[in-house]
Amino acid sequence: MTDRWYQKAVIYCLDIDTFADSDGDGCGDIRGLIGRLDYLARLGVTCLWLNPIHPSPDQDDGYDVSDFYNVDPRFGNLGDFAELLHQAGNLGIKVIIDLVVNHTSDKHPWFQSARKSPDSPYRNWYVWSDTEPADRKQGMVFPGEQNETWTYDRTAKSWYYHRFYKFQPDLNINNPEVREEIKKICAFWLQLGVAGFRMDAVPFIIEETQAGNPNSPKDMDFITELRQFVQWRKGDAVLLAEANVEPDQLKEYFGDSGGSANRIHMLFDFMLNTKLMLALARQNPEPVIEALREAPKLPAGGQWATFLRNHDEVDLSRLTAEQREQVFAEFGPDEDMQLYGRGIRRRLAPMLGNDRRRVELAYALQFSLRGTPVVRYGEEIGMGEDLSLPGRNSIRTPMQWSALPNAGFTTSNEPVRPVIDGGDFGYQTVNVSLQRHDPASLLAWFERMIRTLREAPEVGSGTCKHVDLPDAGSILVHRADDVTGTMVFVHNLGPSDGVLDLSSLYPEAEFPTDVLADQEYPDLGKFEAVPVAGHGYRWIRLRRYA
Repeated sequence: MTDRWYQKAVIYCLDIDTFADSDGDGCGDIRGLIGRLDYLARLGVTCLWLNPIHPSPDQDDGYDVSDFYNVDPRFGNLGDFAELLHQAGNLGIKVIIDLVVNHTSDKHPWFQSARKSPDSPYRNWYVWSDTEPADRKQGMVFPGEQNETWTYDRTAKSWYYHRFYKFQPDLNINNPEVREEIKKICAFWLQLGVAGFRMDAVPFIIEETQAGNPNSPKDMDFITELRQFVQWRKGDAVLLAEANVEPDQLKEYFGDSGGSANRIHMLFDFMLNTKLMLALARQNPEPVIEALREAPKLPAGGQWATFLRNHDEVDLSRLTAEQREQVFAEFGPDEDMQLYGRGIRRRLAPMLGNDRRRVELAYALQFSLRGTPVVRYGEEIGMGEDLSLPGRNSIRTPMQWSALPNAGFTTSNEPVRPVIDGGDFGYQTVNVSLQRHDPASLLAWFERMIRTLREAPEVGSGTCKHVDLPDAGSILVHRADDVTGTMVFVHNLGPSDGVLDLSSLYPEAEFPTDVLADQEYPDLGKFEAVPVAGHGYRWIRLRRYA
């Protein structure tokens, strides 16, 4: 791989506790994950993103960290983690971990010391106010589950700030000691061998919180500082950031006003994800075309990370109220399918009515758009959700490996969360073992699609342009160009068959052939009449230079 290995990666996201249990205690662990690395390699995964691995009271699925320098004992120990990095490396899989440094758990020794005395060396590691802040009831990330962002602590006799839950006090980025500690945390895990970090809640990390000011300034320079530090420690390490901000702010996260790519390497493309969901709901490509047209031009080395489903809800907050209602009506019509008034807490297969053609179309489209694709565990077999579980846990059920009890995830009768049992998405029907032996399964299709992506480096590092055609209707046509050649992608978001005149592209054709399609199609000829079935797709190699 090149120094910019992340541009050609396929990232797979998982929670250790729900992936594979090796010792029968009901909780997934590192040893269980090691035993499944061959599965990930066969799937085509080149980068593994692990959700929080640190010790935690686990009040927020591990995002309430109580020790940044260790592994949660439920998962194993540092020796197990080092072995994971070694074995993954043997299979060509890099590992990145969640860097959760906007806040700590309120059980963290730093906070326990800080609250006990104004003279504590850790007092200024957190954000305090001696008087009740005027913005106490503003800025909640989880409306309906949070009542405030400032909480009074009787021991400290002061108010502390928490952008998230009250058991997650925010660290004070204005404190140089905190900044150095964050670098030290990065250095520790880079030395152990991780390939980088997925940075949680970056806009909040850099918030210079001022009591009473709901629009506190942000210190973008800290991102520059952290990028430089990480790069010096490990030249090809990557920072992948969660920053769901306004479109005109996105470029600031990649680099400074001078145009240098000196901040985040990759950003999750929330705007594209939102528009993809709207396009799938409407069965019309216009929202995707709009997202491609409005995306800012990135500095060299900057990269988008694309996704359809992640570990959180489908966040529709960037849509208008009318657009959001359209997506809700199609994919989350029931109130218990929705979350925070802005999102849908479902997996993709049930959102699309378990329609295999639509699921394939959706992922073929995501993986063909510019950027690095990210896929959530279980999506490759079409797992469903458990809406009886609270909040985001509905899509955090154990991986379904087989039809054995508890989906082959554990031999315990008490898994960390209930497996999905019965129905169209129960482990008896949807599991890896069944699909591995079926060449027509969704899993087999995912493996084939990812192998094909490896033959199309233009997607990861080339340009991405919408091909404007008259009377295209529900069909999206886009192309990817790079020094390696050109690919053309045709995706029909509607149910009706279509025929396109792509003859304007024919003069460029040197090696015209379908490399991936939903079915066998006639030879392309001179591109004058290119058919595509309803909810069908065609990846066409137009030319190759290298």
